Amino acid sequence: MLEGLEFNEVAVQLSASLGVPVDVKPQRRVAGGSINACFLWRGGAGLMFVKVAASRDLAAFEAEAEGLAALREAGALRVPAVLGVGIGAQHAYLALEWLELATLTRAGEAALGAQLARQHHVTAPQFGWHRDNTIGATPQSNTPTGDWVAFLRDQRLGRQLAYAARLGHAGRLRQRGERLLDHLGEFFDGYQPVPSLLHGDLWSGNVAADSSGAPVAFDPAVYYGDREADIAMTRLFGGFGPNFYAAYSAAWPLDGGAATRTELYNLYHVLNHLNLFGAAYLNQAESMIDRLLAQQGA
Repeated sequence: MLEGLEFNEVAVQLSASLGVPVDVKPQRRVAGGSINACFLWRGGAGLMFVKVAASRDLAAFEAEAEGLAALREAGALRVPAVLGVGIGAQHAYLALEWLELATLTRAGEAALGAQLARQHHVTAPQFGWHRDNTIGATPQSNTPTGDWVAFLRDQRLGRQLAYAARLGHAGRLRQRGERLLDHLGEFFDGYQPVPSLLHGDLWSGNVAADSSGAPVAFDPAVYYGDREADIAMTRLFGGFGPNFYAAYSAAWPLDGGAATRTELYNLYHVLNHLNLFGAAYLNQAESMIDRLLAQQGA
């Protein structure tokens, strides 16, 4: 991705966007996931975190910027401020405020739980969002609808199963997966979720503490959905302590049947990992589907 990267062209566009001088080249490359190249860059009197990708990824950066703006507007969780987004030469960029990050303490985890509950109280008339975005590098459809089960079936699990089939993972995965989609409504008997503002990709790698110890979240895949989906993902890879869950529950207790839907929501992310990273996730996805079908006696 870095081959042919013209730092000067990115710097020129950043300078025009920010209205301040920007160094011709970044200070150094920094960690920021496996999808984009990320840099520490100086602009004006401050530092910036700048993601750079191929120009075709501009829409993904624009959607991420809008997602961060929506989370920031909610006034709950701290997220990095968006400084600029655009194209310089053949590369798209997203510039964010630079934050010195550290590991969350127990107090920070408790604050994260309470703030996430407050964010989830921001609701919308329908599930989805006003634009599509991405989950990792995978397109994520967000066409608004008032029916959560239909949204989960058609725009989440169904799409991931279709992507997997196109990548050669059809057969038993597709057969059992489609059977699960037929029984999806049974997981919501007696439970009617509200469209809450979700981070959408809430694993431990996307949260940290800022220099004051307060929680900060980043790399969202924002949409309005069942708040249980955010909580479920915190359990997928671990890294969230009991203080987080206790504080969230104290602020807004989950429905009594939430545990039965945790694996259902996490199946979306495991299927996405299958589609992004390959067959190492196939057995996990198939096993999750089998357990979910067994829950419904299907």
